[in-house]
Amino acid sequence: MKKEQDLMQNLMNERHSLSHLLAAAVLEIYPDAKVTLGPPIDNGFYYDFQFTSAVSNDDLPKIQKKMLELLPKWTEFTSQEVSADEAREIFAGNEFKLELINDIEKSGEKITLYTCGGFTDLCKGGHIENLSSIDKKSFELNKVAGAYWRGDENNPMLTRIYGLAFETAQDLDAYKKQLEEAAARDHRKIGKELDLFVFSSVVGKGLPIWTEKGATMRRVLERFIVDEEINRGYKHVYTPDIANIDLYKKSGHYPYYKDSMYAPIKIDDDEYMLRPMTCPHHYELYLSKPRSYRELPMRIAELAKLYRYEQSGELSGLIRVRSFCLSDAHIICANPEQAQQEISSALDLIEFMAHKLGLEYKKDYSYRLSLGNRENEEKYYKDDAAWNTSEEILRQTLISRGSEFREAEDEAAFYGPKIDIQMKNVSGKEDTAFTVQYDFVMPKRFELEYTDSDGKIKEAIVIHRSSAGAIERVLAFLIERTAGNFPLWISPTQIEIITINESQFEYAQEVANRLKSEGFRVGFDKSDEGFGKKVRKAKTEKTPYFVIIGDAEVESKTLTLESRDAGKIGSISLEDLVVKLKEEN
Repeated sequence: MKKEQDLMQNLMNERHSLSHLLAAAVLEIYPDAKVTLGPPIDNGFYYDFQFTSAVSNDDLPKIQKKMLELLPKWTEFTSQEVSADEAREIFAGNEFKLELINDIEKSGEKITLYTCGGFTDLCKGGHIENLSSIDKKSFELNKVAGAYWRGDENNPMLTRIYGLAFETAQDLDAYKKQLEEAAARDHRKIGKELDLFVFSSVVGKGLPIWTEKGATMRRVLERFIVDEEINRGYKHVYTPDIANIDLYKKSGHYPYYKDSMYAPIKIDDDEYMLRPMTCPHHYELYLSKPRSYRELPMRIAELAKLYRYEQSGELSGLIRVRSFCLSDAHIICANPEQAQQEISSALDLIEFMAHKLGLEYKKDYSYRLSLGNRENEEKYYKDDAAWNTSEEILRQTLISRGSEFREAEDEAAFYGPKIDIQMKNVSGKEDTAFTVQYDFVMPKRFELEYTDSDGKIKEAIVIHRSSAGAIERVLAFLIERTAGNFPLWISPTQIEIITINESQFEYAQEVANRLKSEGFRVGFDKSDEGFGKKVRKAKTEKTPYFVIIGDAEVESKTLTLESRDAGKIGSISLEDLVVKLKEEN
């Protein structure tokens, strides 16, 4: 394990060093450019610049060529510690570097400069000793993008140049092939081709509009979630999409999340907000009447529409949006033992949901135990004992289940630790898909209490969990994983009926009516389009099955069945088709 960590650290140092080389090459070609900052990232590196003229992807080859020309002289990084005034003199005229210098000075940290190949940059360190020794074919510049200075859209827009960097040229080639596959499977591309959702600049950024087909997929998934959760003892409710701002101040969410909330709406003499989460709504529902230990655990669930102000640069199709629907729930528990049982049951549900979506543990998703930082009192509620207890409960739950997991410091919610189920999309980017959180703060803030068997009033414990995550994100994962070849149960159209000509319409309609009566989603195109075009359309739309009806099928009262995945199946009776579809569905 240590050897792997050392190799990864060396690779990250190499990527960091290459970001310096990129900045040096850019200044050689564009001496008027202003360099800002450039860190290593999971697949390479980037550097942000302010140019006096536009730079595009077409300019990358000449920048790459200049990097290769400079590389032989990059044999050693040297560092020096300087005062803030000295640093300001060195970077005079570069307002971006001056801002960083001011921030470092205020923090009390040392200001260090690193020099290699005649290029000096403001940097904390973390480089490869001899950059010139790396394989010249193991890195390349791959794209140009816009990026706000320090990620704030109120700041100037800069030009970000991305580079890929791996240990070997073979690793780089493999990653580039992965990118090609990712581009082909991009849910934004496939979603448009299959007419599932659209975005409108007039409606607003990050606000998806679902077409009839996309809405069908959502509806099927949402019904499945609700039915499964009700079967497992959840009480499904509806709560408002908007609430008085005082509710979020009471919960403590407002100071922590106000930057990602929409601005308050003034109504009469009160301020309201579009909700970014459902927790406080469910607590108020719990508090609507006195509760007994006999009612616990109480599992309150909702498919909740939530609204969060994500920065424009962070928006990404359905993966990151400003309006989304979360399969949310809050489980009110009587004691830590009951809470641990509910955590394990929630993980059972999550694994069941993942399996239904065709996701495999370890291959498609993994567990992360997200922990709090005791020193960061601004970000985390101060109660060391509660943090220790709750983190150990989550840890022991995963251990008892035999689940492999990694621990991540400083990734908890402000009110408690959590188990995050992490998934990677086809581009290799990791996102949290599902989560289970232990909450020891909200019961205090909301006085969530119950009468125990001894007649005494006691404080409850809250478990937050999402069984299938955000509907939008789940569907994006599903689109990319299947490349639009959806399993039968969630396909917008499950079977298409295609006739040779109009004379078979009457029998085809009888078939369509029967299949619909059995609960299947059926397409039947009665337009004047030719037979061949209708077949191509069914295949282009990736419909799981289609049946062909000609005069022979009408006469024999049969159907000719074809499968998207298995090709031509042949003649089949309507009754046998119903059985087949039910078995697969």
